[in-house]
Amino acid sequence: MQSNLVDFIQVLRSHDIRVSPAETLDAVGVTTTLGYSDRNLLRDGLAMTLAKTPAEEVIFLDCFDRFFQQDLADFSSSDMPSDQDENKDLDSTDDTAAQTEDFSGSQLSALELASEKNPSLESLLQTPLMQNLLNNNRNELTLAINAAAQRVDLQKIQMFTQKGQFTRRILDAMGEEQVRNAVIELERAESPALAVLQRYRDILRQQVRDYVEREYLLHAEGKTQQFMDDILSKTRLNNIEHIYLHKVHELIRKMAKKLASRHSHKRRRLKRGQLNMAKTLRKGIPNDGVMFNTFWRQVKKEKPQILAICDVSGSVAAYSKFLLLFLYSLQDILPKVRSFAFSSHLGEVSTYFDDYPVEKAIELVNWKYGGATDYGNSLMDFSKLALDDINSNTTVIILGDARNNNGDPKLEILQSIFQRARQVIWLNPESRRAWGSGDSEMLRYQSACHFSAECNNLKQLERIVDQLLKSTR
Repeated sequence: MQSNLVDFIQVLRSHDIRVSPAETLDAVGVTTTLGYSDRNLLRDGLAMTLAKTPAEEVIFLDCFDRFFQQDLADFSSSDMPSDQDENKDLDSTDDTAAQTEDFSGSQLSALELASEKNPSLESLLQTPLMQNLLNNNRNELTLAINAAAQRVDLQKIQMFTQKGQFTRRILDAMGEEQVRNAVIELERAESPALAVLQRYRDILRQQVRDYVEREYLLHAEGKTQQFMDDILSKTRLNNIEHIYLHKVHELIRKMAKKLASRHSHKRRRLKRGQLNMAKTLRKGIPNDGVMFNTFWRQVKKEKPQILAICDVSGSVAAYSKFLLLFLYSLQDILPKVRSFAFSSHLGEVSTYFDDYPVEKAIELVNWKYGGATDYGNSLMDFSKLALDDINSNTTVIILGDARNNNGDPKLEILQSIFQRARQVIWLNPESRRAWGSGDSEMLRYQSACHFSAECNNLKQLERIVDQLLKSTR
């Protein structure tokens, strides 16, 4: 049963519940102690071990109920024909008339009569699979489907297009091929037992399809979301269709949460500085010079700050939007962030993010500052607003394509920023091969940056913000 626990933990991970190797060992200890006989007790014990937040607990309970459901395949007694009940219908995928046809004892006995003239059918009726179908042995059928699913690695299902493939694999693993061959022989012989065997075959197929569908929803739901997240994270931000924007926002929050978890607990404890001997000795005079109390030199340390300068002209607005969304999703662990937006002129937009939700603030910023691009004029505006505030604890992030419509780039202003700041980072959504082509001033601006990088998708942005958090600790 430990393999089931490992599979269950993999399901939790695919649904964004982080489970460490140490927590996996704890879960193994819980199952060893509690066992699997009391389902509710096992659920509560594993929940205390694996679910760390209320949100994770909700996901955990849903996954637990679906993974450890008591009836792996829900066979109802009315699905199966029986010699003891002449009035029960057989569930079938045939037409309506066939579905409502009653299976009397004489019809079911047709299988036995046909088997006397058909050795392969006689052999089939003796197999555990057919015995379980004939006797409506739901527990054994459920176990057989479960065992076959494990043999074909059904837990690896990822895409809905794989459902038919895994259904066929499970049926083959259960020996359904022998049923198919018997159906073909009865069809050729025009045997009256054909309809009966076909309906038993259809029952089996339907139950396996239902089982695969449930397992797909459990195992593939999280994997499909992970696959979608991976695709979106590597897609150029300006190519993402509007219908996927809400998914991108969720992905950014997920990335921000991961980075916050990675960096929030790594704050270094600051040293107290050097001993202030003069003050310590002075305060020790009343005690005959005994230094009962020590005093330390107070070192004033300025807090780091981030200045984000974003081009919100038409060609770059999408990238700036997601950079700002990323930065403000990390405001609990990032240093102070001041934001500036520009096209032909530049202004500080930090108050927008104080007064409005992030998405609304970004919408207002794009509306106010969008337009044709003039980097030179915008750098002059920035110099007037914030150049004096830049010091050795300041990180300046510039996001833009550096296309200046052949105007004066005012490189000297960026050089002045470079000399004052701790680091100047330029993120350009264009391919490096396009830097310096046409009206691009990127190669000249690059000389006044500590770091420059191509950045046009969330994966690149996450990696750069991760490095930024490391450098500002």
